[in-house]
Amino acid sequence: MSQRSVPRSGSLQYWPRKRAKKFLPRVNWTKITAQPQQKKGLLGSIAYKAGMASAVVKDNTANSITKDKKIIVPVTILECPPIKILSARFYKGGVVAKEILNDISDKNLKRKIKLPKKANAKEQIEKTEKEMDNYDNIRVIVYSQVDKTKIKKTPDLSEVAISGTLAEKLEFVKNNLGKEILFSEIFGKNSLVDVRGVTQGRGFQGPVKRFGISLRQHKSEKGRRRPGSLGPWHPSYVTFRTAMAGQLGFFTRLTANTKIIDVKTAKEKPVEIGKYGKIMTEYAIARGSVQGPVKRQLLITAPSRKTKRQEKKNFELINLRL
Repeated sequence: MSQRSVPRSGSLQYWPRKRAKKFLPRVNWTKITAQPQQKKGLLGSIAYKAGMASAVVKDNTANSITKDKKIIVPVTILECPPIKILSARFYKGGVVAKEILNDISDKNLKRKIKLPKKANAKEQIEKTEKEMDNYDNIRVIVYSQVDKTKIKKTPDLSEVAISGTLAEKLEFVKNNLGKEILFSEIFGKNSLVDVRGVTQGRGFQGPVKRFGISLRQHKSEKGRRRPGSLGPWHPSYVTFRTAMAGQLGFFTRLTANTKIIDVKTAKEKPVEIGKYGKIMTEYAIARGSVQGPVKRQLLITAPSRKTKRQEKKNFELINLRL
């Protein structure tokens, strides 16, 4: 009988498989800013998963088999409340050299962080403008106006990069301090985005469900839903490659090159989804599924490795089936 060869169970692409430390992950903005950007401004925003639906769309993709035909595609609805700038970070050599906090009197934000009584943001930016030779990059910390939705009151915070030259980044910060920035001002119809967030948690699971190993023979000792061997005698320890029980789900994951079919407002087209409720602000209709359960906060960013195949796709929304 020939020797049985089986590929390993479970991917080592994501390791270790443990619970995420926070809901909104860190982003390597250097890769994203290296891509050519059509618009000047923020390269990301915060959204909340409302649920999935079916959308009737017209396929306007060039050279597509279904060109100019109506097709039904699965979509995810993301509520996108407006965001505001909390602070501006001035970088030098990849390290934060200076941070200017905006003048904010938001009661809900005070639950999350401590805010000074007077920040004098405009005066500090004017002084920093004369010292721009000491810095090489600017990013901002933004927070979501989630109290305008029916999810919760405490906002979520995340660092977001800005496209353009150093002078254009500084001008953007000056013009948008204290102003609400809408999702439609950052990402428009048929734009390509990356969705970052935490998956749905499933708790402590065994190796069969966690890594997909096969069940042992029904007469096996000490259980069927476990590996036949934990490894050799030497080296006399269990390697990390051995499929064992542990945490499953609640992992930080990236859904790359997601197509935004359309961006609507609640006034323009009201939407209400079962477990989520009524959408109160802007919402994006993204093609396909997105990680996380209902009401999970997500970070929507510009794509870091966009493909021509996904970029050329063009859909026109006709009807939304909830």
